[in-house]
Amino acid sequence: MTARLRVVVAKPGLDGHDRGAKVVARALRDAGVEVIYTGLHQTAEQIVETTIQEDADAVGLSVLSGAHLTLFSRVLELLAERGAGDIVVFGGGIIPEEDITELRRMGVAEIFTPGATTRSIVEWVRSHVGVGVE
Repeated sequence: MTARLRVVVAKPGLDGHDRGAKVVARALRDAGVEVIYTGLHQTAEQIVETTIQEDADAVGLSVLSGAHLTLFSRVLELLAERGAGDIVVFGGGIIPEEDITELRRMGVAEIFTPGATTRSIVEWVRSHVGVGVE
């Protein structure tokens, strides 16, 4: 039996818009991924703690506030400090192309911008994260 893929979906910072995060979480669940949704207004520390406690294979951050460089950087930094730098970090939001390049340089595996389909996100997670989904 194949282990089930576990993904934390998180809304860091003060951004109160979580519809996109909930849509992605539902799509991943429907595809057989075990999803832990953290809810709104999470700190990077809370997100990393949940990711480690839940033994997640990946964490997906939804950022619409414009603070994506700071928030992704902090999550990556804290994961590395906790010896969990192998956990895949991906995300989405309204993020300029030049910042996507910088996020990838920092170690973010993928960024999905408005218009990305849930199917493309699910397919990316299946092919790039952990042990896969049955």
